[in-house]
Amino acid sequence: MRRLLSSCATRAAAPSPRLAALRETLKKEAAPATQPRLAALRETLKKEAATPAKARKPSWLKAPAATGANYERLRSTVRKQKLATVCEEARCPNIGECWGGRAAAGDDTGEEHTATATIMVMGDTCTRGCRFCSVKTSRRPDALDPEEPLRTADAVNQWGLDYVVVTSVDRDDVHDHGSSHISETVRQLKLKTPHLLVEVLTPDFGGVVERVNEVALSGLDVFAHNVETVERLTPRVRDRRAGYQQTMNVLQAAKAANPALVTKSSIMLGLGETDDEILQTLRDLRKHGVDVVTFGQYLQPTKRHLKVADYVTPEAFDRWRDAAQALGFLYVASGPLVRSSYRAGELFVKNVLRGRKPKKVDVAEPLAAVMASTAATATATAAA
Repeated sequence: MRRLLSSCATRAAAPSPRLAALRETLKKEAAPATQPRLAALRETLKKEAATPAKARKPSWLKAPAATGANYERLRSTVRKQKLATVCEEARCPNIGECWGGRAAAGDDTGEEHTATATIMVMGDTCTRGCRFCSVKTSRRPDALDPEEPLRTADAVNQWGLDYVVVTSVDRDDVHDHGSSHISETVRQLKLKTPHLLVEVLTPDFGGVVERVNEVALSGLDVFAHNVETVERLTPRVRDRRAGYQQTMNVLQAAKAANPALVTKSSIMLGLGETDDEILQTLRDLRKHGVDVVTFGQYLQPTKRHLKVADYVTPEAFDRWRDAAQALGFLYVASGPLVRSSYRAGELFVKNVLRGRKPKKVDVAEPLAAVMASTAATATATAAA
């Protein structure tokens, strides 16, 4: 009996040749697959350890939530009329403040704030691919809607606005780059609401002066075209079909065609530009007859777009405002969350039409302050 139990125990302890062979096969098959996976995992962990954590945005870049009756009313009309707004397409942080007016701005002083909406015509898809912009792109977007100018005018009339900004995507696929479509939109707006003030933030129309002139003479009040960044960074930031000098020429051509126009441009900060380059851009804008300039912080819309090089402090934005005013601009809007159409109605009515000129100061003083703020900006960026 003992001999029988011992024999059974021995058989149980020693695996069968078949089971041993199966284990060996599984071991051989698993080894080649496991090793590369482990190596890849180690490499990933190594890269993540070498990559600095994403810097948190400074507190001054936090915008209030978009709420309020006026905001909801404008939003409802946009949906009903099937319109596109750059406020939404470009993910503008000021949508609540601009659409909501004084209450949304958090101002209880009793001073009137004009609600401003920026309508985007010629569709919601651009033929260009600037590396800072979140608007959709395609080589062949949908055809232009001939009813859009009238539909836009009806919507703006329903809103009861005194001031509207019209912008557009670039349409290099259209024979005139959309200049006739934009001009017709302006005419319909003025016909539907005669007292309305119209600002148009235009594309460059391929640099063709005749197309610029058509829009400049369409009846608008403000001709805006953004330079976006300094000359050195333009090829990296903007689409290859856009150009620094081409932008300057477009702005100059608009002023030459209609000297009564207010011309306007915008500069993003935080892309790696230097103080000297910003100053030169301001001088170039004044040289080409630009009346109004705005400064705002560049914010990366998605991981596919250019990264933020640095976060510029509110104090530095104030100094750039002073420097631009010293160079003779009629008005300057400058701040981290300022965008080219930021509270544009107030800007135009209160500071341009009413003839309020900036206080002239010695240009050296604000410029020296801007230069001195560079170290503070770098420190704030590192700490953010």
